[in-house]
Amino acid sequence: MTALPSPSPVPTPRPTAPERIAPERVAIVELRLADFRNYPSLALACDARHVVLHGENGSGKTNLLEALSLLTPGRGFRRARLDEMARLGGDGSWSVFARLDGPDGEVRLGTGAEAIAGDDEARQRRVRIDGAPARSADDLLDHLRVLWLTPAMDGLFTGPAADRRRFLDRLVLAVDPGHGARVSAYEKAMRGRNRLLEDDRWDVDWLAAIEEQMADLGVAVASARVETVACLERLIEATRADAPFPHAELALEGEIEAWVATGGPAAEAEDAFRARLAENRRRDKAAGRALDGPHRADLAVRHGPKAMPAHLSSTGEQKALLLGLVLAHARLVGETTGRAPLLLLDEIAAHLDPTRRAQLFDVLEALGSQCWMTGTDASAFSSLGDRATLFEVAGGRVMPNG
Repeated sequence: MTALPSPSPVPTPRPTAPERIAPERVAIVELRLADFRNYPSLALACDARHVVLHGENGSGKTNLLEALSLLTPGRGFRRARLDEMARLGGDGSWSVFARLDGPDGEVRLGTGAEAIAGDDEARQRRVRIDGAPARSADDLLDHLRVLWLTPAMDGLFTGPAADRRRFLDRLVLAVDPGHGARVSAYEKAMRGRNRLLEDDRWDVDWLAAIEEQMADLGVAVASARVETVACLERLIEATRADAPFPHAELALEGEIEAWVATGGPAAEAEDAFRARLAENRRRDKAAGRALDGPHRADLAVRHGPKAMPAHLSSTGEQKALLLGLVLAHARLVGETTGRAPLLLLDEIAAHLDPTRRAQLFDVLEALGSQCWMTGTDASAFSSLGDRATLFEVAGGRVMPNG
């Protein structure tokens, strides 16, 4: 059998630190919704400051953040179906529009879906930039990078590896716009191979062609993950002394990732992966899926100050660790792209004491990002002062404070 490196955790190499640059701020200055979730319509104007949305649970605060999370490739932070985003009682269509102010001047981004009577499966997401149809949702990344932290992510370190892979791929996508397309193409090829293996009589030539595609794409996916984690590790190491939240130690678990991390030629990794796939066709047929590849990778995270695996840390420690990791990634995106990402922090103040909240707000200001935050208690954001605009959310309405 073709040998690949051991799948034990392999710390990624640390590249030379890039020259530090001050990222430019990209801010949402207008948000409009139509028939999205609990909003029949909404027109919200703000400025480049942070935005705080406060109100009772169930009032629609998180729905506003979800709308903003759709201004980037993917299905938003809830990963909902298009029909689930449509307002109950509406015609099944919905739209999200945002006006940006940034280094490119004013840019208008829009996305949404039209209802197709009797056929939810045929519904497609539309994306427009400055009024013109975009080639794909990936074009949104030319103007805006969106990062988020939500309560649903609290179990990231204790949940399945698939959740951490998805989280990792979001990290990579924010600095490498082509990563999402490579992951999708790899998964499509893998599904095609699975279908071919189900047949009793294999088309060997077709299998070989698909396995070659999987090998090329799989190594590219693994390489992008390794490079992003390496850059993130370097940044965390350089800034952890001043960080108010515990720093994370990261490693990738996976055979392909382990090979890439050693610095070996990509062509050799592709050849070895392709040979492994060919040798294990009968095993994979019996399993009903490919048992080797980047789709089996995992992101191993340790609580740096305690030298403890993240999943063994307390609930509070895990939340602080994840927050620190998201903030470090936001800084990496700013340094890499020259533009600070938009940050969405849902119910962020609920589990932080006043000192930690004040420290968080100072970090957000230093990042240069506009941040949209939600909470039930407006007083939890008092230390932001005039650095934020506050809005009260109630029953599908958004009202400015004061």
